[in-house]
Amino acid sequence: MSRSERSPLLLAGLLAAAGVAHFTAPRQFDATVPRALPGPPRAWTYASGAVELALAAGLAAPRTRASAAKAAAAFFVGVFPANVQMAVDWRRRPAPLRTAALARLPLQVPLVLWARGVARNAKGRS
Repeated sequence: MSRSERSPLLLAGLLAAAGVAHFTAPRQFDATVPRALPGPPRAWTYASGAVELALAAGLAAPRTRASAAKAAAAFFVGVFPANVQMAVDWRRRPAPLRTAALARLPLQVPLVLWARGVARNAKGRS
């Protein structure tokens, strides 16, 4: 299997693992939900976990890969405010936790680019 064939499956695996984590350990995700969003944080945690699972399924299927990859790129942009909220909320936590929260911010860029690359490659194959 070539790298271009593995890439969408690896991205699907990453999203599936994150989606499952939203349901198995929701408390850590609740803390990152921006306070400006209406409703309880747990509802947003479960909703984002469900979206991640749906995106993973879409990426795994060649027929839906291009549209799922575009949606994943948009999703990564959309959850960026939660990462900003986490960095703000954790600014007084111990240094390793602060560093982890801050490191998440620039990591969104390669995720968006990865998803866009998967979408481009999937289009060329359809």
